[in-house]
Amino acid sequence: MTNVAFLKFKQVNSKMKLLSQNLFFIVFLLCLPTNASFAQEGDASLQEGDASLQEGDASSQKGDASAPTLTESQQKGLDIAKIVKQRNTGWGSSSSNMVMILRNKKGKELERLMENKSLEVIGDGDKSLTIFNTPADVRGTAFLSFSHIEESDDQWIYLPALKRVKRIASRNKSGPFLGSEFAFEDLSSFEVEKNTYDYLGEEELNGETMFKVEMRPIDKFSGYTRSITWIDQEHYRIHKIDFYDRRDTLLKTLTIEDFKLYKDKFWRADKQFMVNHKTGKSTDIIINDLSFDVEINESSFNEKRLKNAR
Repeated sequence: MTNVAFLKFKQVNSKMKLLSQNLFFIVFLLCLPTNASFAQEGDASLQEGDASLQEGDASSQKGDASAPTLTESQQKGLDIAKIVKQRNTGWGSSSSNMVMILRNKKGKELERLMENKSLEVIGDGDKSLTIFNTPADVRGTAFLSFSHIEESDDQWIYLPALKRVKRIASRNKSGPFLGSEFAFEDLSSFEVEKNTYDYLGEEELNGETMFKVEMRPIDKFSGYTRSITWIDQEHYRIHKIDFYDRRDTLLKTLTIEDFKLYKDKFWRADKQFMVNHKTGKSTDIIINDLSFDVEINESSFNEKRLKNAR
């Protein structure tokens, strides 16, 4: 190769490298997750059409820039979900005692006593530790859950009878939680990015006008095709959820009652009732002694310590 040809080859090669770098940088920017921030807090109601409700990024339903443009109802459903999450952000830590009542289709009841510790994780899902105290056959059972915004949740359970910690696989999270009508996936914190949304309109529930929003889980291992959620328009509290199974038939209904206000900001319900329409069984969870801003050692949320969890 002559010197002139060699110099021309170097110039072309240099330009190609620069072009490649520029293209890589453009692709990198396009592939960055949008992760749009939650709609700003305010007492603005979607019903009133307040301008402070920022229009959500259409890509946030799928988490990438290739997502299709949302319809008006999908955008409104997403906006409502963002406010639900935003109004439940900043609580920090909490602890409570709980009663779980299992009821078979004949009405026979079995009661379990539990205690729970929860820790908010900014930028990710929450951490939760539940320990069973009674009856004797479940005493010492401990359940640990790490919710995540987009990735599959991490969950472990310690079963004293087996004397070992078992990790709950993603494909098994649709299974029942210790014989209750709650599935493992029902016990994770609500994360906007894990569903797509569609606003179905307004509907009266318990004498109150509610937003009615359809949510479809993105997780392919979810036991649900969709859920329909009733949310009040004043405080954006979830009052009822209908869960539809993989055949898209009504499977369960969760009813949430007796809300109390904590820290002048956070609404929490004392009672949750889950009814299985296929089996006729139900599970109640009654929450007592709920406290916020409790001192919790983060090392307690460790699957290796579940055997000795207290």
